[in-house]
Amino acid sequence: MDRTKHTLNELLVGLFNYILYIEEKNLHDKGVKLTMHEVHTLESIQKTRDNSMTYVARRCMVAQSTLTSNVAKLEKKGYAVRYKDENDKRITRVKITDKALEVLKIHDDFHEHMINKAVHDLGLDENELLIDTLENILEYLREEYHDKTKTTK
Repeated sequence: MDRTKHTLNELLVGLFNYILYIEEKNLHDKGVKLTMHEVHTLESIQKTRDNSMTYVARRCMVAQSTLTSNVAKLEKKGYAVRYKDENDKRITRVKITDKALEVLKIHDDFHEHMINKAVHDLGLDENELLIDTLENILEYLREEYHDKTKTTK
């Protein structure tokens, strides 16, 4: 069992690190001067159903003060805009700009190319066991750590 735990850890960490490295290199090669963390923050803002800073921070699994700092940097670079809610001035909302949409298009294209290549080259479209296993790992992580990110961040 120790070998299994060690191997699973190496696989997950290795996959995560490789994907982040390749993703960031791809963005830089295309002239994007943002960190992966910044791009993923933009992606979370774009994909959220509630664009309040509180909800976006929860979605990003960071403290609201961390998101405020990150969004301030993105605002200075022209990728995001904060504004007050029309009905409740206590709520600050955030949206991405057209400039951010260009970056997210590059980011989405990278993911699509990476997945298409992996599916084609490795025959993953036929590997239901792998897909089921990855879905189980993701579901486990969501269930195990979702509440902890709310209380510790």
